Amino acid sequence: MSAAGAAKGGRPRGRAGDELERVILDLLDNRAKGATICPSEAARAVGGDEWRDDMDAARAAAQRLVDAGEVDITQGGEVIDGATAKGPIRIRRR
Repeated sequence: MSAAGAAKGGRPRGRAGDELERVILDLLDNRAKGATICPSEAARAVGGDEWRDDMDAARAAAQRLVDAGEVDITQGGEVIDGATAKGPIRIRRR
């Protein structure tokens, strides 16, 4: 698995990774401007009852969206580097 394809053991990019990116953006589009989501919301939408298995992939998808200039990853309301983040994060549109 390439570094570009996965982060922290997440799914490789491809259908599943693209789906998570799309779900993240869709969730944000349905929120008020400036609102955030938790990566677990995208993981739940894609993974159903097994959503915890998709958490690393959801965080990796969020980081790809950061790299594409679509979103910011925050912690405690501050923009952070999602690639090195530990603990709970939030995702918001730029």
